[in-house]
Amino acid sequence: MNAYSWMQILFLFIALFVLIKPVGYFMTKVYQGQWTIFSPILRPCETVLYRLAGVDDTDEMDWKRYATAMLLFNAVGFMALFAILLTQSYLPLNPQQMSSFSWSLAFNTAVSFVTNTNWQAYSGEQAASYFTQMAGLAVQNFVSTASGMAVILTLIRGFVRRQTAALGNFWVDLTRSLLYILLPLSFVAALCLVSQGVIQNFAPYKTTPLVQATTFEMPKSGAVGLQQLKSVAVKDVSIPMGPVASQEAIKELGTNGGGFFNANSAHPYENPTPLSNFLECLLILLIPGGLTVVFGRMVGNSRQGWALLTTMMILMVIAIGVMSWAESGGNPLLRGLGVSGANLEGKEVRFGSGGSALFSALTTGTSCGAVNSMHDSFTPIGGMVPLVLILLGEVIFGGVGSGLYTMLAFVVIAVFIAGLMIGRTPEYLGKKIEVREMWLSLVIVLTAGMVVLIFSGLALILPAGVSAMANSGPHGLTEVLYAYASAANNNGSAFAGLNAGTLFYTMTTSLAMLIGRFVPAVAVLALAGSLASKKYVPPSLGTLPTDQLSFVLWLTLVIIIVGALTFFPALAMGPIIEHLLMTGGN
Repeated sequence: MNAYSWMQILFLFIALFVLIKPVGYFMTKVYQGQWTIFSPILRPCETVLYRLAGVDDTDEMDWKRYATAMLLFNAVGFMALFAILLTQSYLPLNPQQMSSFSWSLAFNTAVSFVTNTNWQAYSGEQAASYFTQMAGLAVQNFVSTASGMAVILTLIRGFVRRQTAALGNFWVDLTRSLLYILLPLSFVAALCLVSQGVIQNFAPYKTTPLVQATTFEMPKSGAVGLQQLKSVAVKDVSIPMGPVASQEAIKELGTNGGGFFNANSAHPYENPTPLSNFLECLLILLIPGGLTVVFGRMVGNSRQGWALLTTMMILMVIAIGVMSWAESGGNPLLRGLGVSGANLEGKEVRFGSGGSALFSALTTGTSCGAVNSMHDSFTPIGGMVPLVLILLGEVIFGGVGSGLYTMLAFVVIAVFIAGLMIGRTPEYLGKKIEVREMWLSLVIVLTAGMVVLIFSGLALILPAGVSAMANSGPHGLTEVLYAYASAANNNGSAFAGLNAGTLFYTMTTSLAMLIGRFVPAVAVLALAGSLASKKYVPPSLGTLPTDQLSFVLWLTLVIIIVGALTFFPALAMGPIIEHLLMTGGN
């Protein structure tokens, strides 16, 4: 890595720490119903929306009502998007006359965007119309993000409130997340991206003649074998257009990750410059980082929020360091042939190995899933890092809302284990941690991992799963493991090399996405309800301090141990053995 790459990383985290405190303060005011700079304009809009929807904004829900409202809202969103995808060819804003999705692909895509995964088994510029991109996919980018923010709010209230069943109102939390936070920030972010060259239009695709015609060979229709090829002359190229900047902004800000184009953030119309790459990295971390400040302020102890943020930073810095080392070192087999330098296969030269490693670590540490390089082309260790970040439950910084509530589940587990080990009272923020809280936390933390291992095992023994693999051996295993890890943890990025458009993979990844999103979310709401019903226990000499560096290190160790115990055998058979084979000359 050169000095520019290190400066980029340094400036990114400086900008993040400068911004997350004011952003966190603002979000806290929004969720507590206090007056903000946007209130004169948005408060009347908020009131009108409640009246139109028949919502009483003073009516608070228990965790069961909250969960029911959240699930019903997402079910309606799924059905609406599913209908749009199935009828796309009959809807407006379709200048390229895109055909409708097949039922299986429509089902997979609708599940993907409703669960904030944005796993794409299709090519955006070849399959989705402008109407689908805007009224279908972009809308779900907003509301699925807001759903995750609403769920984390209930868990924070669970720690704050005492001997009550009231956890807030889902419709109010959802509306405020959208109106006051996501829409204004996305508008500003979209303008910044347009200034860098990200396109925003409704124009038909442009057909542009090439400076020099070229030819390539392809099989004849119905031909079998390499001898039956035909030469095809190419004199022009089709350049996709579309409303990209508006979707790119919420894609990164909401840690969604679905690309307008198949190349995602490696496409020059989505991510044209090093500065746009920097801005997109910052957007990915902004709200997850800000939510730690919200947590600290709402529980009345800012140090608790900073402790969680420090844990996230430790793990993220380690991940960026390992990946940057692996990619800047390149392939030792190529060095033996006299080719030295960083591994640039599958990367954009305008970002280099440093910018690509940074972006990949951030998008897999969060649940964003956007990519500016192809993870399949990384070195074995470089490719293992994003896989490990996803498998840890994406708590570093995690998805918007989902990352923090998974981190808090790890906190509950860490407090309980520490209490058993050192004989101190297992309590956190004045709430005793008992068997029910432990079970719910384990459901939150382990659900995705169980789904990954079960579906990966099925894919590797069933013909329908094996036949879609382009690679065998440890690399093929890594591709399958990455696909289900990405789906179950609602990341959405792909390792490539796997035909995920087959019926087997569209259905199994759909199930993985649904289970990975909604089972932990409901468990979080149940955990919030359990905590809110407890009485407050004042700190005593037996209370474990959870806002100090010692607990931060303990929490970091617990996260790593849980990940290692769950996935080390699979990682050993995939990227680790591939690395050993590479260094051994194979």
